[in-house]
Amino acid sequence: MACTIKGSTPKQDGFYFPGEWELQAKCWVGWPFRTDVWPGGAKPAQKAMVDVIAAIAPFEEVNVCVPREHYKAARSAIPEHPNVKVIELSCDDGWLRDIGPTFLKNAAGEVRGVDWRFQAWGGLEEGFYFPWDQDDLAARKICELENVDRYRAPIILEGGAIFGDGEGTVLVTESSELVHNQNKMSKAELEEVLKEYLGAEKVIWLKNGVAYDSVWGHVDLVCSFTRPGEVLLAWSDNKDDENYELMRDNYEILCNEVDAQGRSLKVTKLHLPDPLYFTTEEVASFDAVEDTTCYEAGDRIGASYINYFLGNGCVVVPQFGDERFDARALETFREVFPEREVVGVQARAILMGGGCIHCMTQQQPAVG
Repeated sequence: MACTIKGSTPKQDGFYFPGEWELQAKCWVGWPFRTDVWPGGAKPAQKAMVDVIAAIAPFEEVNVCVPREHYKAARSAIPEHPNVKVIELSCDDGWLRDIGPTFLKNAAGEVRGVDWRFQAWGGLEEGFYFPWDQDDLAARKICELENVDRYRAPIILEGGAIFGDGEGTVLVTESSELVHNQNKMSKAELEEVLKEYLGAEKVIWLKNGVAYDSVWGHVDLVCSFTRPGEVLLAWSDNKDDENYELMRDNYEILCNEVDAQGRSLKVTKLHLPDPLYFTTEEVASFDAVEDTTCYEAGDRIGASYINYFLGNGCVVVPQFGDERFDARALETFREVFPEREVVGVQARAILMGGGCIHCMTQQQPAVG
């Protein structure tokens, strides 16, 4: 029976944050359903998520989490597949990366989960929507479904705000965790908590997230480990784009850092798509709700190819209808992950909700 671990931390118990390239038992996937968060009655985003699920399913088990009132429609929309389960799970929205558990492992291959406190990216003052109480329960529910012991973390954090190399190094951004400081903690205080609850030795602080990221600059839009000692970094050669300087600041930091093992980092640049903006039609198709952030036509969207899913034998990469950079992104991923099948999925409809493929998925490492 799964239990809540009290009186110790993952680091004290020998658990660490594994790399996303390590063998996975399955992945957890969210289902878009809120018509105040997703335009077009959430139907375009649902169609895109069906494509994401279809891309992952040949490689590993996929558990799709859907609230009771949307279960029948989701089960009908998602084609049956031996590796796909549609699971009834109450939540306030489908961002499984941010609301689900961050799974950890130890040297014996045992798995536990970290249950971060969740307040919809800003709480009562700046949160994206209200309420979020069911989201905050999602990690515990998943751990209990999987019979995985969990740690209830003492800080507010989203899974998309952290990226690990499996060897003691964690990436975060100052824009997400310090400029937008939900925990009212100093950098040193927050870093110690991250080390304790991710079993880490080193935290690398990038300065900036991607411009116009609606969740304050999560690292999973800007930079990812692809294996120990190697990272992908969002990039722009357009001097008129705000990301031009932001990403150069990050690049300088990475070039002058070493990881927990003392290695210099190999940085591969991944060009961002050309700027994307909400259309008049998209904005008009949202249901306006008082407690949900709303957009206007012409508002820019924080798009990045870094927000991909890395599975057993596959890389599922967002595509945005960009004639210049979509194909280049797929080429870069094939170079970085030559042993995996690279699958592009049109993901603008997912992006309209404020995140992309990585934000909607959460990998669970294999036991042993």
